[in-house]
Amino acid sequence: MQPITTIGAAKFKEQCLALLDNLDAQGLVITKHGRPVALLTPYPKEPGSLLGSLRDKIAVHGDILSTGLAWHADDQS
Repeated sequence: MQPITTIGAAKFKEQCLALLDNLDAQGLVITKHGRPVALLTPYPKEPGSLLGSLRDKIAVHGDILSTGLAWHADDQS
């Protein structure tokens, strides 16, 4: 696996359209003053559905419809 390509922001700005046309699957790290500020990755050809994508990845603890606080709306005090 080859290292991810890195490019300075000024050079990216100059060559943006050409870089987008030649973007590989790993993407491109954009830097400012030598520090990474963005990761540009290609959009998937066939994006997956978000519905059900977190199934078996999260757990619910307790009643999700409750705030956990007791309150009495009918109290006249």
